[in-house]
Amino acid sequence: MLQPKRVVHRYIHRGRRKGVSSSGNAVAFGDYGLKATTSAWLSSRQIEAARRVMTRYARSGGKMWIRVFPDKSVTARAAETRMGKGKGAVEYWVAVVKPGRVMFEVAGLPIEVAKEALTLASAKLPMKTKIVNRQEIS
Repeated sequence: MLQPKRVVHRYIHRGRRKGVSSSGNAVAFGDYGLKATTSAWLSSRQIEAARRVMTRYARSGGKMWIRVFPDKSVTARAAETRMGKGKGAVEYWVAVVKPGRVMFEVAGLPIEVAKEALTLASAKLPMKTKIVNRQEIS
């Protein structure tokens, strides 16, 4: 599971997912990428599930890049707990993904294999996605 080694602040605010991604919105490393069309929180478990299904389908051929990292902590309190007594413990880590963000990239695979691997990975994610190649700008 991906998570930061150290953080400056253990607890952070939930924030808002307004706007579109200004960085990481183009295929930079591979030939094909999986781009988000809606916003969501992407947990480290979901990133790992997508990574595993892509590597299994590609049969250790080609190269893969993960362009998102879960650096936001999500806390939770025990059920039926009274108010007060501070914020809950860190439950899991998420990456904030806005529309336009390229999350995964692959290279060195035939086009059919690359698109099927990215399609299988998109089924593990909580947002709508589309497959883009290096030539497409948006």
